[in-house]
Amino acid sequence: MIEIKNGRIVTPNEIIENKSIFIENGVISEIGDHRGTCEKTINAHGRYILPGFIDVHSDRIEKFISPRATAVFDYELALKECEKELLQLGITTIYHSISMYGTDVFGQCPLRSKESVERLAALIADIHRRNHLIHHRFHLRVEIDYIEAYDIAKEMMEQGLIHEISFMDHTPGQGQYRNLEIYEKSIDTTGMTFDEILEQNRTKTTLSAEQLKELADIAHSKGITVASHDDDTVDKLRLNERIGVDISEFPITIDVAKAAHKQGYYTVIGAPNILLGGSHSGNMSAAEAIMEDCGDILCSDYYPQALLHSIFVMHEKYGKPLPEMVNKATLNPAKAMKLDGEYGSIEVGKKADLSIVEILDGYPVITHVLVDGKTTSRVEYRR
Repeated sequence: MIEIKNGRIVTPNEIIENKSIFIENGVISEIGDHRGTCEKTINAHGRYILPGFIDVHSDRIEKFISPRATAVFDYELALKECEKELLQLGITTIYHSISMYGTDVFGQCPLRSKESVERLAALIADIHRRNHLIHHRFHLRVEIDYIEAYDIAKEMMEQGLIHEISFMDHTPGQGQYRNLEIYEKSIDTTGMTFDEILEQNRTKTTLSAEQLKELADIAHSKGITVASHDDDTVDKLRLNERIGVDISEFPITIDVAKAAHKQGYYTVIGAPNILLGGSHSGNMSAAEAIMEDCGDILCSDYYPQALLHSIFVMHEKYGKPLPEMVNKATLNPAKAMKLDGEYGSIEVGKKADLSIVEILDGYPVITHVLVDGKTTSRVEYRR
């Protein structure tokens, strides 16, 4: 048995002090008084004890595999290096979010081909039968103008390679790129004029609502969560309802976020948005969404360091209760991904995915991480 003592235990509803967490066979068996008779004792020294973060949207793996367009490293080497970084940031379950685009206007990325997507998904499925540090999951992001993705997604779901699927529409003039100036700055116009790209988007073929619904139905039959991306109107939320979407990722405006939350969607917001003080695309403020009670889940998006820091920024700067903020990176995503029976909170009977957090120089830092009750990371700062 393992005991973690002298910690400030952050549960879904409160912070518990002067109690210990007891772990048996990788599971939290008790939260109670200190015993001093366990095989192993971890002294938290008054630091916070949090559940491990569940990150439902992260493209960090892309930078480890292909830090430059012409440099592609071994996939497993990259995955092993990436998980070390994620682990030390308190992320114990990661949904690697890999996109499939119909065009390369957002720049060439060797990871976005059919062969690369399938190869990475197979590696993520296989790594759990071998040595690994954290729980790896695969999030397939389908751009709706990539017609071939319909058959690819169906086959991958049948093979059990997908754990989350999302539908994206990056057509200029709506969604994330309502502002055409921001769109033009975000794309690669090599070989085409901007007007030609706009015309190409105007006339392109996309997957139908019926095809998307079929993919969503298959996903649900296999327990896979379905997300939309960059919802910018209430009409789009109605379409999501017809398709069978569960999550609204990165709603564009506060009004749409409120409507999505009211309609029962989990709303996903980016933690980097909080640290930057707003969206890098000029869209909704994540901090405002939280203050307006329409931001349910925090994800790291493109900057995994932001998860931990955004929680404490919202707590210290905006006065949000720490348990509420922690839930947005732990229990709420666990519920959305249907993992909350085992993960997402510090409760008896759940897996002991935990991190110990100290505040140093005004910043939260992680000193210990446990995954399934095993200490997989320990860092002590020195003067």
